[in-house]
Amino acid sequence: MVKVCIVTGARPNFMKVAPIIRAIKKASEEGKEISYRLIYTGKKSDPTLEPSLFSDLQIDAPDEYLGVDSANLNELAGMTMFAFEKELEVHPVDVVIVVDDLTSTMAAAIVTKKKGITLAHLVAGTRSFDINMPKEINRLVINGLSDLLFTAGVSSNRNVSRVDSENLQVYMVGNILMDTLRFNNSRFTKPSVFTELNLTDGGYLVFTINRRVLLADKANLKKMLEAAVKESAGVPIIAPVHDYAHKEIKELVPDAGNLHLIDPLSYLEFGYLTSRAKGIITDSGNVAEEATFNRIPCITLNSYTEHIETVNIGSNVLVGEDAAQLGEAVKQLVSGAWKPCAVPERWDGRTAERITQILLENKY
Repeated sequence: MVKVCIVTGARPNFMKVAPIIRAIKKASEEGKEISYRLIYTGKKSDPTLEPSLFSDLQIDAPDEYLGVDSANLNELAGMTMFAFEKELEVHPVDVVIVVDDLTSTMAAAIVTKKKGITLAHLVAGTRSFDINMPKEINRLVINGLSDLLFTAGVSSNRNVSRVDSENLQVYMVGNILMDTLRFNNSRFTKPSVFTELNLTDGGYLVFTINRRVLLADKANLKKMLEAAVKESAGVPIIAPVHDYAHKEIKELVPDAGNLHLIDPLSYLEFGYLTSRAKGIITDSGNVAEEATFNRIPCITLNSYTEHIETVNIGSNVLVGEDAAQLGEAVKQLVSGAWKPCAVPERWDGRTAERITQILLENKY
């Protein structure tokens, strides 16, 4: 029996592990010797985990919540290591899967290797090459410790190859988010805003913002919002945002008639909204990846992306935090003058199947 521990540290991680959980369950039902245990490093009361999240993704809630929460990243790492070590002592496993590049991910990776357990990294090889970013340090540590590295594309493979280790097992399995999109495509739910604003498919833009650094620079954020609204030519801009962002935006552009600030949507409602949009403006890498899969024009408010395939092959463009570049991109998007785009190799919705097969075939 291959016992798998899947560690998550934030809401977006669940979108990435859900397909693996379903694939493991399917393999087990087919008589294959594999099982899993799902761990969330945060608290059960985490407000970012909406009540419908797990039913929306059609997975069970985590088997264990480690209950770790701290604004200090070093304290967070230490608390996670202590709690996760106890978890592994009570529930021994053959392999631990960690996701992305969070501090909690790094902490779980360190504990895993200290206990001599096989470590697998999901979404390995993403790099910014900016050592001043905490996440970049996390990536270097996790990739350096991992036995199995599951990458989303060719660029991630190249980044992983820079790690000096002869024992690395690197697998280009594809982008796991596409599995979730493919699985849920027919289950997406039309949000009420469609009726309230008389929206039509391809007749609106979606705007999301979560990065604190963007919200903190109010003067520049005001310029960016004004540029987006001005060049949108009156096309409705639907912005599902959290309370803290809602307040900031409303104060900066109180008279933007076509910018509609709404409450955050459930996963299935948000998927419906973005998959039928004319275009998307976002600071989220996950949203940009999903836009590429759906072939929806996407403008990312960042100077880099963890998946350069979304730019080189897909529908994404990077404008950084430059209001002029943003305005020009919105103008092109609304006019229909967007670049040709395609879906990158192996972004086919079968990543979890590949991963589960690798886990079954690996020697522990």
